[in-house]
Amino acid sequence: MISKLTESSLREFIYFAFEECRTKTLALFAGMDASTFCSQPHPDFSPVGWHLGHIAYIESLWVLEHLAGLSCLFPQYRQLFAADGLPKSQRIHLPNLVETLYYLNTVREKVLKYLEVGDIEPQERLWRFLIQHESQHFEIICMILELVKSQESRVNSQQLDVDSLISPVSVGEMIKIPAGEFELGNNSIDALDNERLLHRVYLDTYWIDRYPVTCGQYRIFIEAGGYQNPEWWSLQGWQWRQTEQVTQPLYWQNLRDNHPVCGVSWYEAEAYSRFVGKRLPTEAEWEKAASWDVAANCRRTYPWGEDIPSHQYCNYDAIARLFNKTTPVDAYPSGQSAYGLYDTLGNVWEWTASWFAGYKGFHSYPYKGYSQVYFDQQHRVLKGGSWATRPWVLRSSFRNWYYPQVRQIFAGFRCAKG
Repeated sequence: MISKLTESSLREFIYFAFEECRTKTLALFAGMDASTFCSQPHPDFSPVGWHLGHIAYIESLWVLEHLAGLSCLFPQYRQLFAADGLPKSQRIHLPNLVETLYYLNTVREKVLKYLEVGDIEPQERLWRFLIQHESQHFEIICMILELVKSQESRVNSQQLDVDSLISPVSVGEMIKIPAGEFELGNNSIDALDNERLLHRVYLDTYWIDRYPVTCGQYRIFIEAGGYQNPEWWSLQGWQWRQTEQVTQPLYWQNLRDNHPVCGVSWYEAEAYSRFVGKRLPTEAEWEKAASWDVAANCRRTYPWGEDIPSHQYCNYDAIARLFNKTTPVDAYPSGQSAYGLYDTLGNVWEWTASWFAGYKGFHSYPYKGYSQVYFDQQHRVLKGGSWATRPWVLRSSFRNWYYPQVRQIFAGFRCAKG
C-alpha cells in the first residue's frame, strides 16, 4: 500500500480513499426499503442499517472524540451503534434510512474538516484503520443482502451455463512447496493489529491445491452422499450437520462448475478435504504459498508482487454484477503467486486449519475488542478476501476469523497434503 507520503499527499490519499469507500457503501443503500434496512435474516448478523450507523459511530468516536477532543455529537446513538452496546436481536429497532444518513453525513463532514487541520502523520495508522473498518462492514452488508436475496429465491433451481462445466485446466492440480523459512505477517502502516508482528516461520515440505475447490469438484462430494456419511466429518462437524440438516453449500444457486464453491462452513470444508484424502492448509501454509517469493527471498504484499490490486489480477469489489459474482478459478493468470497458485486473493475467502490467535509481540490497536477478544480457540482463520472485498483490505497477510459453523460468509477453501 501507499506509504512514506508527504503530509499533503497523505491528506489527499486519505480524503480520496474515504470518499471512494463511502460512495460504494452508500450505493448499497440506494432505493432500499425500510424492511430490508432493518431486516435480520440470520440471528448472528445485525441488520444492514445497524452496520451503516456503526460506521458513523466509529468515525465519530475515534476522530471527533479521541483526536479532535469533541463531545459525542449524537449521544442517543452511542448504545445502539456501539459493538458492545446491545445484543444483535435488539438492533432491529433503528432510526430510518434518512435519519441514519443524516447521522453518517454529519459525522463525515466534521471528520473531513478535522482532516484538513489535524496532525495527520502520527495519526496515519488510525486513519488507515478507519478506511479498512468501513471496508469490512461494507462486505458484511453485502453478505446480509445476499442472505436476504437467497431467502427470497430458495425456490430457484440451479441454472448452470453448460459451456462453463468443463474447465480448460486441471483444477485438481497440486503445487509442491519445499521446506524452508518464510516471513509470516506484516509490519506495514496498513497492517491491522492481528497481522503484526512480521516473523520468520519454518515449514516442512507440503503440497497445496493450485486452485480453490470448485463447485464441480464439490458436486462429486454431494452426489457421493458426503452430507449423509459421518465417515468424512469430525465429531463436532457431524453434530453440526445433523442439527442444521444442510445438504449443500448456502450459495449454491446459479453457481457454475468452474467457479469456487461458496458459502460453506469450516466443517463442510474439513469434511470435503477428508473425502478427497487431503486436509485444510494451516494459515502459515496458505500464506507462504500465496506470498513468498523463494527466488527473491522475500514476501510479496500481494501474490503477484507490489502493484496495488486491479481487476487484471483478481476478482474483488464486484458488487456491480447482479449474478455469478464469483469468477472461474483460472480467470486471472496475472494474479498467480510466485509458486503458481491461482485465486489466492478475491473470489472467495478460504478456510484454514488454524485457530485465530495473536502473533508473538501482539499489541491491541486501536482497542482490545478489535482482535484480542477473539483469541479464544473458537474462531478459525480465513485468508484471501472475496468478490466483495474492498482493495484496502486485500493483501496476503490479512486475517479474517469466524466460528467454524458459520457458512453465511463468502467462503470456500483449497486443500493441502503432507
